[in-house]
Amino acid sequence: MVGQIKRFLVGKPIATEHQHNERLSRITALAVFSSDALSSVAYATEAILSILILGGAAALGLSLEIAGGIAVLLVVVAFSYRQTIRAYPKGGGGYIVARENLGNIYGLIAAGALLIDYVLTVAVSISAGVAAITSLASTWGAPWVGEYAIEIGLVCIMLVTLANLRGVKESGVIFAVPTYIFIASILTLVFYGISTDLLFGANPVAQELPPEIFTGETIGIWLVLRAFAAGCTALTGIEAISDGVPAFRAPESKNAASTLTWMVTILVSMFLGITWLAHAHGAIPNELTHETVLSQIARTIFGNGPIYFVIQSATALILVLAANTAYADFPRLASFLSRDRFLPRQFSSRGDRLVFSNGILALGFFSALLVVIFQANEIAMLPLYAIGVFISFTLSQSGMVRRHFQLKEEGWQRGAVINSMGAIFTAIVLVVLAVTKFTHGAWVVMVLIPMLVLLFNSINRHYGNVARQLSLEGADIPIPLRRHTSIVLVSGIHRGVLPALQYARSISPDNVMAVYVNLDADQTARLQQRWCDWGCDVPLVVLESPYRSLITPLFNYIQEVDSRYTDDVLTVVLPEFVPAHWWEHLLHNQTGMLIKAALMFNKGVVVTSVPYHLER
Repeated sequence: MVGQIKRFLVGKPIATEHQHNERLSRITALAVFSSDALSSVAYATEAILSILILGGAAALGLSLEIAGGIAVLLVVVAFSYRQTIRAYPKGGGGYIVARENLGNIYGLIAAGALLIDYVLTVAVSISAGVAAITSLASTWGAPWVGEYAIEIGLVCIMLVTLANLRGVKESGVIFAVPTYIFIASILTLVFYGISTDLLFGANPVAQELPPEIFTGETIGIWLVLRAFAAGCTALTGIEAISDGVPAFRAPESKNAASTLTWMVTILVSMFLGITWLAHAHGAIPNELTHETVLSQIARTIFGNGPIYFVIQSATALILVLAANTAYADFPRLASFLSRDRFLPRQFSSRGDRLVFSNGILALGFFSALLVVIFQANEIAMLPLYAIGVFISFTLSQSGMVRRHFQLKEEGWQRGAVINSMGAIFTAIVLVVLAVTKFTHGAWVVMVLIPMLVLLFNSINRHYGNVARQLSLEGADIPIPLRRHTSIVLVSGIHRGVLPALQYARSISPDNVMAVYVNLDADQTARLQQRWCDWGCDVPLVVLESPYRSLITPLFNYIQEVDSRYTDDVLTVVLPEFVPAHWWEHLLHNQTGMLIKAALMFNKGVVVTSVPYHLER
C-alpha cells in the first residue's frame, strides 16, 4: 500500500545507467536554475521603495539610480561566476571554490551561508507568490483569501517538493512553461508600458493610501544604503547555475555559462524596466491594500482585464516555482558536504528518481517551518535574506582570485581582475547588508552560520573517529571463540517462540536458556506449569521485577551471564511475530523494538530477531 502511494506521487524508479538522460538542455535549465533570480524582479523594486518611502516623496526619485547600481553589480557578479563555471565544471559553487583555495573553515562558512539562504529562498519565494495570489484575489473582490496565506504557502511547498522528488528533468519540464510565460508577460509589460509612457505620458496609480504613509526620515547616505541593500535581493540565485553545472548536457561548462549570460540579460532588463515604470507611475508599497507594486503597475497600464490577470497569474506561479532553484541546489550542496563527511551520509544517496531525496525533504521541512513562523510574510523575511548569498559571493570570488595567482593558467590576469572586482563589490555590499539589516533580523543569520560550522565539524570528527576505530591498520588478530551462549526472551509459550528456540539451539546446542520477566505472579505460575507440561529441554529462568520493569532485570541478568565467560559470544534471541498487514502493527506493543534499541548500546552482546510471519 505504501509502495503504491509512493509510486503514484514520485513515479517509477529510474535505473542508474539512465542518469545521463536526466541532464538538462539550456532551455530547461534556464527554467530550473533561473526561476529564483528572475522572480526577484517581482519584489526587488518594491523592497527598494519600501525603504525610500521613509524619506518622503522626494526620496522615491532615487530608485532609478539605486536600481542602476544594482544592475552594474549584477553584471559584475555574473561575469565572475562565468570564471567559476569554467574552473569548476563539476559544480559545488562557493563551497568547493572556498574550501579548495581558502581552506576548510571558509568553505564551511560559505556552505552554511548558502544552506540558510536556500531555505530562505523557498520561504520568501512561496510567501511572495502567496502575496501575488492574495493581491489578485483582493482586486477581484475576494480579500478573505488573504486569511489563508499560511495554508496556501504550505500547500505550495508540498507541491514543489513532490515535483522535485519526481526528478530534475521532470520538474524542469513542469516549471519551464510558467517561467517562460512570466518572462514574456513581464517583458511585454516593460516594453509596452515604457513605449506608451514615452508617447502619451504615464498615468499615476489609482489607489487608497494610509493616512501617514511618509515618516519624514532624513534623506541621507544611510537611507540610500538601506535601500540599496534591500534591492540587492535581486542578486539572489545568481550562483545557482555554478552550483549545478553537472546537471547540464555536455559540454556542461559551455552550456552553463551561456545560460548564465541569458539569465542575467533577461533579469537586468526586467528589473530596470519595472523600476522605471514604478517611478513613472508613482507605484509605492501600500500597507493598507497590501497590493504589490508590480500589481499596481500592471493594473494601471492594462486595467483589470485579461492581460492583468495573465501577468499576476504568471507572477504568482514564478514566485512559487522560484523555490525550485533552491530545490535544485540545496540537495546538491548537501550531497557535497555529505561526501566530505560534514553532513550525515544519507544526504549523499540518490533516491528512486536519481535525485537527492533526503536533501529535498529537509529543504521542504525547514522552509515550511519558516513560512509558519513568519506568517507567510515575505517582507518580514527579507532582512534575513541575501546575507548568506553575499557571504558566499565574497568567499567564492576571493577563492577564485587566489586560484588564478596560484595556477597562472592561460588568461589568468583577466580572470583575476574580473574575480577581484566581484570579490570587492560583493564584500562592500555584504558590509552594507550586515550593518543596515543587523537590527532588523540579519543578526540571526550571523549567529546561525557559526553554529552550522560547529555542527559540520562535529559531524566530521564523528565520522573520522568511526573510521579510525574501524580501520584494520594495527588491529589485533581476533581470539578464537570457544563458547556460544544464547538467551531467548519469551513472553509465553506459542508457535512464535519455537523458531527462536530452534535457532538458539543451532548456534549453542548445550548452552541455551529461556528468560521470562515476572510482571504478574499468577501469569508467571501458569507459564511455568505449561513450560513443564510442554516438555521443552531448554531451562526457563524467571526474573523477578517488583517494580514491573522489563528492561532493568533483563539488563542485570544479561550482564551477569556475560561476566561468567571471557571468551564466549552472548546472543540474545528475540522471538517476534509479524502481522500480515502493516496497520496491524499498531495493535501490538513494540516491546521487541524497545529491547533491541536498549541492548544496542550494550557492548559485547549480539541481538538477533527471529520472525514468525502470521497468515492473512
